[in-house]
Amino acid sequence: MKSIDELVAKAKADGASDVHLICNLPPKYRKDGAVINMYEEPLTEADCLNVARFLAGTEFDRFMETGELDSADTFADNRCRIHLFKQQGVPSLALRLLRDQIPVLDNLGLPPAVMDLTDLHKGIVLVTGETGSGKSTTLAALIDKINHTQYAHIVTLEDPVEYVYKPDKCAINQREVGKDTASFAEGLRASLREDPNVILIGEMRDRPTIETAITAAETGHLVFGTLHTGSAADSIDRMVQVFPADAQTQIRLQLSMTLQAVLTQQLVPKKAGGRALACELMLVTDAIRNLIRAGNTPQIANAVATSSAIGGQTMDQALVKLVRSGQISRDTAIRYAHEIEYVKKNAI
Repeated sequence: MKSIDELVAKAKADGASDVHLICNLPPKYRKDGAVINMYEEPLTEADCLNVARFLAGTEFDRFMETGELDSADTFADNRCRIHLFKQQGVPSLALRLLRDQIPVLDNLGLPPAVMDLTDLHKGIVLVTGETGSGKSTTLAALIDKINHTQYAHIVTLEDPVEYVYKPDKCAINQREVGKDTASFAEGLRASLREDPNVILIGEMRDRPTIETAITAAETGHLVFGTLHTGSAADSIDRMVQVFPADAQTQIRLQLSMTLQAVLTQQLVPKKAGGRALACELMLVTDAIRNLIRAGNTPQIANAVATSSAIGGQTMDQALVKLVRSGQISRDTAIRYAHEIEYVKKNAI
């Protein structure tokens, strides 16, 4: 089979985002959202084992015992996020190609108000969306803008470290879960003793992490984090629901005081090929803080829809804008819409 460097080089040249290696199937990659063959010759079990040995290195025995292994490395001059896993007893690989360089925030096609989020001094900013929606890229661009514009200390907690920052005006410590710290929660608790201004949490996946993130925001830190949620309202509910019922009122109160913004992303097919970025942006206003405290998350979408004067927008409003600018078709907007009737009426 082709080497990992050859596969990554071809994926990069063809504009693909991910490479998938699965026993008895040809090597595949994801291009414009579709998973297609790179070559026609299927991989053998020996091929997959050799790939796993090469990528896991000294961790191979642990991988074969646990069945999963996350890491990051550079192939064909392109940094990649690696996830090895076993299926039916045989190793498989999902490899994500990261951008060669951290992109400039202004060039990502984000709502203009996102540019101001790096000027915040404390609070929580969430970037949410499904896997492969560009969350890591947006977070890296936000962090790197701070790196080039402020004199601050940035601590990141990642699993694994994806983009590697080159410190400019900031001091930066990038900590990898499993290597530099035992867990997101443990690393986050420790970070509060490391004199940070800005903390990046790769994934806010459990109660201890969310609880400590809120504490960090309350004590004057700017916290960036991710969730796999499809809207601002879903993000708030997800954070609250990891706590027991008797603690949820207090958490809603704390969130209402610390949450600053939620940016939700999805990538949708363009008319001319490739994918366009559609974004919902909730900037937390006094009205939204009241809704969070009261637990009226279903009404948050309406509050976001009427916040265009300060730069907010719903996902459906973003999709309508993409139709009107000619980037995506009306049918595509309807397929990705939250409120289908709204998009049908306005995507003209």
